Amino acid sequence: MNSFYLILGSEGALADRALMKIMTELKSENAEITSLFAGETVLGDIADSLAPSLFSERRALIIRDLQDLPEDNRDEITRYLGNPDPSTTVVFVHKGGVKGKALLDAIKKAHPEIIACEPLKKENEKQDFVRNLFLDLGRKASPGAVAALVHAVGGDLRELSAACSQIVADASAGLIDEAQVDKYHQGRMESTGFDVADATLDGNLSQALITLRSALDTGTDPVMVTSALASAIRSLAKVSGANRSVKSFELAGQLGMAPWQIDKARRQLQGWTPRGIAAAVSAVATADAAVKGAQSDPIYALEHAVATITAARSGR
Repeated sequence: MNSFYLILGSEGALADRALMKIMTELKSENAEITSLFAGETVLGDIADSLAPSLFSERRALIIRDLQDLPEDNRDEITRYLGNPDPSTTVVFVHKGGVKGKALLDAIKKAHPEIIACEPLKKENEKQDFVRNLFLDLGRKASPGAVAALVHAVGGDLRELSAACSQIVADASAGLIDEAQVDKYHQGRMESTGFDVADATLDGNLSQALITLRSALDTGTDPVMVTSALASAIRSLAKVSGANRSVKSFELAGQLGMAPWQIDKARRQLQGWTPRGIAAAVSAVATADAAVKGAQSDPIYALEHAVATITAARSGR
């Protein structure tokens, strides 16, 4: 195995899958594995974990949430990078962004195997993820089954991982086909509050209302819809005040957002004015109060909010 691995990116499901594969290989080599959460370490924890062992020939240290490592502890890593132990594997897990960037750059100079774990945005990427998950679990799935599962469960990779595990555990041996996916997920296409927010901020009223109904019909709580709308509009407001010439990864720490979230908000900002964003904020606040009991019909309140926000885009 390599001496260093860097699992880099904000998509937790991809990071978990990458880490599981590495740990499986380490266990097959009977390695002694130590796992630390960077933010919980105190001075000396990492150095102690990397110190030579008299009792184990193969060792590994996993440092999770590396971006949260206290500054005083960073020298323990940089010193080790210059003189690594060939019998030890170190796995760094970092969520991306600019936090801890200096340490990240130092690790990259040690030439680790980098495993990118950025969010999957395209449909074919999500389908590849599901297809590979089935293979990891020792099963094959037809292209129709893979597409149906992504449509039925949605884009949340953790939910897709759980769905794959459930189907593999329950389905009969052989190729997993579309009928089996339909059996376990009833062919429902699940929409989330974030899908509603995307259509709404794009100014597509008809699509936003259809997505809203789909989300509610598949069990999304109205409060989660207003929460998603509020989050999306806050992102617009934050990014609207930022210099567009500054790259997203440079703004991530300042705005408290992942780079991909900044890129998405910049795309959605087209057609929005400060006055429109203010109107959208007001509409969401009214809807949030309504779904929490201020009005008797939360569904109407959500539909009214969606209509108001789409109209606010481009000042309509």
